Amino acid sequence: MPAKSKAQQKAAGAALSAKRGDTPKSKLKGASKQMAESMSEKELDKMASTKRKGKPERVGKKK
Repeated sequence: MPAKSKAQQKAAGAALSAKRGDTPKSKLKGASKQMAESMSEKELDKMASTKRKGKPERVGKKK
């Protein structure tokens, strides 16, 4: 599943880094912490590798 925004892509990259052991999991916050716990390394890699060009910084919540 590709990232829908730049913020989501960055959070996936941080979670992937922690999953691989490059960054301590204690440094994760918010969405990246949840992603690290709930997603596989393969899913995180796919989301983190999404191109940022043309993506909004953030996507608003649906009501």
